[in-house]
Amino acid sequence: MTTLQERPHTALVVIDVQNGVVDGAYGRDAVVANIGSLVGKAREAGAPVVWVQHSDEQLTEGSEAWQYVPELVRREPEPLVHKTFGDAFEGTDLEAVLARAGVGRLVVAGAQTDACIRSTIHGAFTRGYDVTLVGDAHTTEDQSAWGAPPPEAVIAHTNLYWQYQEAPGRTAAVTPTADVSFTG
Repeated sequence: MTTLQERPHTALVVIDVQNGVVDGAYGRDAVVANIGSLVGKAREAGAPVVWVQHSDEQLTEGSEAWQYVPELVRREPEPLVHKTFGDAFEGTDLEAVLARAGVGRLVVAGAQTDACIRSTIHGAFTRGYDVTLVGDAHTTEDQSAWGAPPPEAVIAHTNLYWQYQEAPGRTAAVTPTADVSFTG
């Protein structure tokens, strides 16, 4: 159970599924389809959907690379959080957005596994949130030319270690898209 006792709700947090981030990412189409399914489930359950969008030198605000992929469309009034750091909580209003919605549990999907996903799930956990990583709804690009493991290994390792995270009063989990529920 979350340490944020006055915040009983669950939100879907969709991180950086932008053209310039997922173009060429491992399993891109399947991951985007799974995220689309999660967005539909969250909306149907009345759970908040929070969109996170990164900008930096390669993702210039307003550019085509910066835009969310066309398969995923944010609806008004779903919050859009703009960030410039890996952890979506750092230097943003994400905490305020979640507090206003009474959210203490996050379901996280998006990109990139070994950067913004990793940073945000750890950031959320240390801030007291229960965090479920959707195991088949996050991806990364191939960085093996720079010494990283292949993307499928990065994803598998992240899914493996996240399910064993522990802290007082918080839970961490890895769940496939098909098993995610935003009720109860």
